[in-house]
Amino acid sequence: MNREAILRELEKLPGHIGFYAKELHSGETLRYHADEPVEAASVIKLTVMAEAFRQREAGILRFDETVTIREEDKLPSCGALTYMHSGLQVQLGDLVTLMIILSDNTATNLLIDRLGIDAINAQIDCMGLKATRLNRKLFQPELARLGIRNTVGAEDMGRLLEAIWADELVSPAASREMLEILKNQRLNGKLPFYLHSRDIVCAHKTGEDDGITHDVGIIFADEPCVVCFLSERTNVPRAEQAMHEIGRIAAEST
Repeated sequence: MNREAILRELEKLPGHIGFYAKELHSGETLRYHADEPVEAASVIKLTVMAEAFRQREAGILRFDETVTIREEDKLPSCGALTYMHSGLQVQLGDLVTLMIILSDNTATNLLIDRLGIDAINAQIDCMGLKATRLNRKLFQPELARLGIRNTVGAEDMGRLLEAIWADELVSPAASREMLEILKNQRLNGKLPFYLHSRDIVCAHKTGEDDGITHDVGIIFADEPCVVCFLSERTNVPRAEQAMHEIGRIAAEST
């Protein structure tokens, strides 16, 4: 791992940056404010996915269970469901997929309602994640104004992704399914920016908001590497340029 090159990219950025990288075969690790909580944006959706698979494994829910999309369920911005007709019936398993590959916000809140915030946080605790917490659903401005926010940590997300890679999150079969969903990510302008043209797979999840841009994932170069980049109160274009470079460096140095 070219630690010096990655640190140069991180240290020139404004704002609060959290970073974690680990080569999954050698175990070489780089931490940069990796244990500090950062505004989660859509990266929190990884924990919702993990709890959905846990509840399926426990027989609490079935992925072929259907949910009816109501007009009042629809949220702005990312995703597809907000543009679909009201009354559309969608299976829970499809909500999980849409939540990850299109970062669908409507799907996310529907899943949070079905799974329960307490259950998702219990799974977060079970995974040993320290800086990560789901405190509210998405698009609850009245809670946001009170300072109630969702948080993630770079090393937390690295541990979650490594557990998926190692077939250890929920079960081997569930881990493999989660990995395939992450590999089908459609929002690929950050860590994988230079990778797709080289046929290097990146299984990942992005997040963004005002002054916030994240990407966390597994880069399947010669040696797989977990890379988790979180930023808040930053210059978003500069941070995303840094992600492009870090993705390239991580792929070339493994």
